[in-house]
Amino acid sequence: MAEGNWTRVSEFNLMSFSSLPSEIQSLLFLIFLIIYLVTLLGNSLIILVTLADPMLHSPMYFFLRNLSFIEIGFNLVIVPKMLGTLIAQDTTTSFLGCATQMYFFFSFGVSECFLLATMAYDRYVAICNPLHYPVIMNPWTWAKLAVASWFPGIPMATVQTTWLFSFPFCGTNKVNHFFCDSPPVLRLVCADTALFEIYAIVGTILVVMIPCLLILCSYTCIIAAILKIPSAKGKHKAFSTCSSHLLVVSLFYVSLSLIYFRPKSNNSPESKKVLSLSYTVMTPILNPIIYSLRNNEVKNALGRTFYKALGLRDCFP
Repeated sequence: MAEGNWTRVSEFNLMSFSSLPSEIQSLLFLIFLIIYLVTLLGNSLIILVTLADPMLHSPMYFFLRNLSFIEIGFNLVIVPKMLGTLIAQDTTTSFLGCATQMYFFFSFGVSECFLLATMAYDRYVAICNPLHYPVIMNPWTWAKLAVASWFPGIPMATVQTTWLFSFPFCGTNKVNHFFCDSPPVLRLVCADTALFEIYAIVGTILVVMIPCLLILCSYTCIIAAILKIPSAKGKHKAFSTCSSHLLVVSLFYVSLSLIYFRPKSNNSPESKKVLSLSYTVMTPILNPIIYSLRNNEVKNALGRTFYKALGLRDCFP
């Protein structure tokens, strides 16, 4: 298309759930607002408790704290704008705002993939090499692993976002989604995007599969080590230390696979919106619940922190 025929886009319209009746949108606003507030509260409590309680100053809870930071970031990037489109019908977002949202969405998403792999490695060392665990997982190692988890998201998000928004946009500026994800924005481009699509597919596969393979290798070794434990009590204790992480990993990768690895023929915009809610809204609220309800150390730490805040320091073990 000749440059003179391009329509310069200065803003996008997020269609969100505009096809639904206003009553349903109001109900969704209330539901998502409650989920949003609970998510921020739950993940903030995880961060505060793991910082405040000396019993939780270990690699496992250091990485859990990082995961809570990511979940809060996901919510701050996506949910407030979605709530605005539901209650105020403010569907517009600027060109820069859309690019910024997409950048942080990619950055947090890639970082979460690698952080979950890092947490699996931590459980592998704890269960398969318990005697060497304090030496291997020293504070310097924590820091290096955290940087290695957070860093890949920066170049991946920078390249993909910059490349996509360097294309010309023409015609409609309506993004059929509740946030600026790559596929619906890409549909508005009026240029040859074949090379970008190849890059996006390869990048997504690498970002998802490399951490996934590391997690599978870690848990294969973990399961083999647990099976060698002679007592049933010992097996249960060993498995309980990684069951919460395994559940979180399963939820994250199942929802991610349903979004980005379904055949296009089965991936309508409306179904993608619903499935996208699973990892942008539901997973962030489930993580602190899973780690709180299935982890006695976190529950005890929450109790100790609560009683200390009330000045009842000696009333909780």
